[in-house]
Amino acid sequence: MQKATLKDLNADVKRFEELKEMFRQQYSKEPTRFFSAPGRTEVCGNHTDHNRGKVMAAAVNLDVIAAVVMTDDGIVSVKSEGYPEDVINLNDLSVHEEEKNTSAALIRGVLNGFKIKGRKIGGFRAYTRSNVLKGSGLSSSAAFEVLIGTVLNGLYNGGGISAVEIAQTAQYSENVYFGKPSGLMDQMASSVGGFTEIDFEDPEKPIIEAVSFDLSASGFRLCIIDTKGSHADLTPDYAAIPGEMKEIAKLLGKEYLRETSRDEVMKNISVLREKAGDRAVLRALHFFGENLRVAKLAEAVKAGNISEFLDIIKSSGDSSYKYLQNVYSSSHPTEQGVSLALYAASEILGGEGACRVHGGGFAGTVQAFVPEKRLGEFVKGMEEIFGEGSCHVLDIRPYGGVEIVR
Repeated sequence: MQKATLKDLNADVKRFEELKEMFRQQYSKEPTRFFSAPGRTEVCGNHTDHNRGKVMAAAVNLDVIAAVVMTDDGIVSVKSEGYPEDVINLNDLSVHEEEKNTSAALIRGVLNGFKIKGRKIGGFRAYTRSNVLKGSGLSSSAAFEVLIGTVLNGLYNGGGISAVEIAQTAQYSENVYFGKPSGLMDQMASSVGGFTEIDFEDPEKPIIEAVSFDLSASGFRLCIIDTKGSHADLTPDYAAIPGEMKEIAKLLGKEYLRETSRDEVMKNISVLREKAGDRAVLRALHFFGENLRVAKLAEAVKAGNISEFLDIIKSSGDSSYKYLQNVYSSSHPTEQGVSLALYAASEILGGEGACRVHGGGFAGTVQAFVPEKRLGEFVKGMEEIFGEGSCHVLDIRPYGGVEIVR
């Protein structure tokens, strides 16, 4: 289990002191342990993980933190700042339909995931704070799930559970309990930390390679632009992407697209168009192209080739817009904040840097790699459109889910 000091995380000490006081006020006792799990940014591999593809992702310096104390009463109580307390009895870890899309579902799901894997679980009290923006594409839900798994790992399992297993358990919770058919990338990037290339061909044993890459040393900064779009009522849009990709795979006699090829799609394209429709075919073609881009991006990063890196990011964004079609929802055609952000970012960058839709898409955020010399102009321009505080300049965090030690 990873451990880190506040200095290692370059953390705001005041934020943790305030967290301690919040815990005291909620539970009338002192917290004894502290944990953190980061948000993540997808760098390349847009909507590939759920079909056993490849991704490149990175943990970022926004996180969910928890002050914790163990208990022996068989109750898990989690109070998140600004939200009601969730109370879970360890004697009831079944799926509660009325809890779908709630933090209680995520906690219950992680607890049961540990239990069915034969891991130890037990009671605790926790108070959490988050600066991972909700709906930002930085995966606040994955960070929360990984945080709960990291707490259980530290309190009851001696820190012996791998970051990979915690990520897998977190995905189980989100899929089965929360009700969102997410892939494994979000949880894996948050749990492992750093800049990583992940191959999900075998999701039980994903191949994870840490990639050494100092973006700022290349003269660029990572920006995430929050377009303030609502994700309400967009679950069907998200679910349609893996569903349509798997439909193409099924028509080719496979379960996942990773088990077939672009050539097979093109060879059978007439039948696939007739039975699954053009959008499903285009989304499958995006998958194969994106898988190749991840491999090429890893090579560019290892070689320190920032020009090639930026070209691949642009190509990934272009494919997401044209073929994956997750930049705006066809059911909400008047709401196209992501499209507007892409236009504005491209205009300000003037051919330098790169930008693309970030995360699941349809609403929310855009990712941009901005030359340091243009950073002030870029932030100002984006915030004139989307409001003050909408453009976030982030750093890559080398740590995933951690216990914070003195």
